[in-house]
Amino acid sequence: MHAILENLFRFEDTCHVYVIRNGETAVLVDFGDGDVLDRLSTLGVNRVAAVLMTHHHRDQGQGLARAVAAGIPIWVPHTEQDLFRAVDAHWQARPIFNNYSMRQDRFSLLEPVPIAGTLLDYAEHEFGGLRFTVLPTPGHTTGSITLLAKIGGQRVAFTGDLIAAPGQVWSMAATQWSYNGAEGVAASIPSLLDLKAQAPDLLLPSHGDPIAAPGPAIDLLIERFWRLLRLRGQNPRLFELHERPYQAITPHLLRHRASVANTYVLLSERRTALLIDFGYDFVTGEASGSDRASRRPWLHTLPALKTQFGVDRVAVVIPTHYHDDHVAGINLLRQVEKTEHWAAESFAEVLENPARYDLPCLWYDPIPVDRRLPLETPIRWEEYTLTLHPLPGHTLYAVAIEFEVDGRRVLATGDQYQGDDGLELNYVYPNRFRIGDYAQSAALYRRIRPDIILSGHWNPLWVTPDYFDRLEAMGAELDALHRDLQPPEPDLGAEGFLARLTPYQTLARGGQAVTFQVEVRNPFPRPAEATLTIVVPAGWQGDGPLALALPASGTGTASFAVTPPLDFAGRRARIAVDLTIAGRRFGQQAEALLSASYIS
Repeated sequence: MHAILENLFRFEDTCHVYVIRNGETAVLVDFGDGDVLDRLSTLGVNRVAAVLMTHHHRDQGQGLARAVAAGIPIWVPHTEQDLFRAVDAHWQARPIFNNYSMRQDRFSLLEPVPIAGTLLDYAEHEFGGLRFTVLPTPGHTTGSITLLAKIGGQRVAFTGDLIAAPGQVWSMAATQWSYNGAEGVAASIPSLLDLKAQAPDLLLPSHGDPIAAPGPAIDLLIERFWRLLRLRGQNPRLFELHERPYQAITPHLLRHRASVANTYVLLSERRTALLIDFGYDFVTGEASGSDRASRRPWLHTLPALKTQFGVDRVAVVIPTHYHDDHVAGINLLRQVEKTEHWAAESFAEVLENPARYDLPCLWYDPIPVDRRLPLETPIRWEEYTLTLHPLPGHTLYAVAIEFEVDGRRVLATGDQYQGDDGLELNYVYPNRFRIGDYAQSAALYRRIRPDIILSGHWNPLWVTPDYFDRLEAMGAELDALHRDLQPPEPDLGAEGFLARLTPYQTLARGGQAVTFQVEVRNPFPRPAEATLTIVVPAGWQGDGPLALALPASGTGTASFAVTPPLDFAGRRARIAVDLTIAGRRFGQQAEALLSASYIS
């Protein structure tokens, strides 16, 4: 146990465990093997208010079971929560054979531990009378954080493994998040720049000595990282995008150049901003996998937006659709910037209750909607009028946002079409693509006749007169091909399924009934009766067969309940609906998942 300041100590274990003392109470940053608990009495500490984890690696917390046994609350990075509380599910799902993910997510705990809460990026927390600020600092892992605190008159940064010594890190291998990439190196540079901007007096790494001159230590590490990236030929525009992430399309319309999906900024005369989409703010490369711990939203570029374009407040964000790369950062905007989230009434429910839906690209957490916007109805924001139009195709749950700015008619269209020429189809069947969707969007584009089309991943398109003709021809040919490629009866549609269950994922308690709704589509051009048989695991109870009258080529809905046994403790137990329509057996067309304690 080494004293760093009067009430700040470092215990050497599998990592450095930092002890911040406040009278007889202490807060621990990281935990190692837990041997620190045997030494706290030498500091006059008889109570630990919390253990705060900087990241999920095993050397940081392999002894956390001791904290659980002692009743000590454990707080973990929000992005990495599943690698603590549900790490058994991670171990079961993690590919081993034919593995192309080099992320060190197998350097995780061997068994799950319960957590008291998550450390949200940019949030302030108080533990044991001490205040901590959470700074997102991806690099060593995607979800790594730095904890800032004022201790003994000094601004102290607990940096985890972001930096180990001047110009050095503890592990270069940890910075490779894909098969041959340097994603963590590229992410570390803006993380280090953000850390330096906080002007800490002292850096306390998980491995390495205290760093009393943070500025030069950080600068040397950035310089070495940048040399490595240039040697590899990766992220050549990193500093350019860091310094000027936004570019003007027109004087009051900006495009974010450094995000996965484009964010567009509408500037008002009152120095406020409206964002269209906000997913992953500053991306240096994607980690392998699609689990929560592989995806990290942050707010790295907002200071540049404010200083370079005179923005006082990010007032509103409106997404074009629900996909994670377009919405992942909205919760951070709401929490940190107090930004209002306005969303189309057609998919606000998907954002607020993602577990209810069986759809691709859902964000892990609910995203509250502050204002539900009606479709085809003009709405006002500052001096602008915006109208949201239904835009099914890429996904059923999408809108096109129409507005005028600087004398130009603009249509923000998300991911409906691909390519800088806006002439590549981008439909995805599980997104609930339907035959006819692209004919509908072509008609919408022609009716609005925008001057500029803002797409989700490509350059702004300045529309030429023949563009609408080409869209209509593509839409007509796409519909004709789908009708030629599938039998007309029974008509399974583009989705290929006739039933859907809601909710798709839900929590269940033994002995308590769970109610579901099933939506059934009639594949015949005449009225028909459907018979629904509920399929449940052995020992469960389910409602008997249901009869449902369906209009010709129409849909109907029915409700039913299932009850798990009293001892239910499973994860992703499956139920299904077996479907017969007009005497024709289609089988188990829809399923849903029930878990006792955890939804992933």
